Formats: sequence, structure tokens, C-alpha cells
Amino acid sequence: MLQPPRLRDPGWPERLAAYGADVAVVVAFGQILPQTVLDAPARGSINIHASLLPKYRGAAPIQWAIVRGETETGITTFRMDAGMDTGDVLLMRPTPIGADETAGELSDRLARLGAEVILETLDRLDTLTPRPQDHAAATPAPRLKKVDGAIDWTKRARDIVNLARGCNPWPGATATAPGGTLTIWRARALAGAARDAPGTLAAHDGALGVATGDGLLLPVEVQPENRRAMSWADYLRGARLAEGARFGAP
Repeated sequence: MLQPPRLRDPGWPERLAAYGADVAVVVAFGQILPQTVLDAPARGSINIHASLLPKYRGAAPIQWAIVRGETETGITTFRMDAGMDTGDVLLMRPTPIGADETAGELSDRLARLGAEVILETLDRLDTLTPRPQDHAAATPAPRLKKVDGAIDWTKRARDIVNLARGCNPWPGATATAPGGTLTIWRARALAGAARDAPGTLAAHDGALGVATGDGLLLPVEVQPENRRAMSWADYLRGARLAEGARFGAP
């Protein structure tokens, strides 16, 4: 098996061409490949991308689709060029995003769908007509950073729910709590306008949630700093927090 540190290093296009391959399939590869590498197989290179291109080009399409509240995503296979996910589309298969589905869960599901789509793409390669992307409609999906998981309590509750889903399993949606940093892995939005300042622990129908810019967020699964993940109820009991406690940005 060959695993070069950089495919831009001299000699790699020639080494790949020496295999005499008809086509190369690229999945989740973190480098932009030069055209000489893409052209090494006789019929070029095909990428499997976890979005409906041209939406969410980049390293983290699954995460950003969830964070931004999309209800549909999918798999796209396309002929690669030297750009970032800019090549002509071969096949596209949409799928709905579950209302509570996390990035990790969706990634597993799209991996299975992607295997089906690439097999169909290769089976139909002689008859498929590559379709240019609408570059004006492109949206970016850059690699996630830890700071991307920071919770802004002035946002809508649903937006924070989506942030927690999209940052699960990494980097986690985080806030400061009275006992240190708190990661929220799962949450749901509660109906009704918030009467308290964003970030305030507030009561609603017998439950304690956190006030946001438009309502209450009810965490479901959380993880205090240096501890295991647990239910929100267990966390509140252990932390001994009461209505009026404040949560902030990390």
C-alpha cells in the first residue's frame, strides 16, 4: 500500500500512472490533489462527497449542514478537478436529515449510502453525462475548529440545538457553567418566549432550561469538564444549581 505524505511531491503522478488504473476513487482525502495526479488514471479521478454539491464544499459538509439547520443532504459523486469540490457532477442521491440526528450518526448513514452511489457511478460510467456545478450557488464547509462549538446564548434555541447536533462527536457545543466548562451533546428547544436574560437557568413546566434569544433550551445529554457524559437531570443534581444560575460563553 502506498501512503505518500504529500501527493504534490515529485514523482507521484508517474508512480500512480504506472499502475495502469482506469479510474481513481477518492474519499475524505485531506489534500487538494494536483491535476497531474488526478489525470494519472486513464479515465481520471472520481470523488464521493457528503453533500448535494455545490452546497457545502469543503472538509466538514455533514457538520455544517446540521449546524445551519438543513433538513436534507446527500451524496454526490463528481469528476475531480484541481479545485475544492468543484468538478462536474456524475450522480447525486439526496436523503433527509433527522430532526435529532447528530453529525456522527449522519456520517455513519452517509458512509453506507456513499458506498451504494459510488458502485452505481462506476457501473454507469460509460453512460453518465457529467453536469457542471452552479458555482454561484456554492456554500463553504471548512474544517471545524474548537471555537466553532462555542455557544452564544443570544441565538435562537433551535440554532443552539443544531450546533450541539453538528458538533457531536467533535468538538462539542460548549459553554461556561458555575463549575467550569460544560459540553452539551444533545438538547431540544422548548416552546415559549424566554423571560430571562440569555444564559440564565429558568423554569418551564417543572423543568429547568437555559434561556436563549427566543426561548428555552433544554439540554438532554451533557458532559462537565473532566467528567463523563450524563443526563441533564443528573448534572443539575450533582452541580446543585437552581433557577437564576448563569451560563456563559466558553
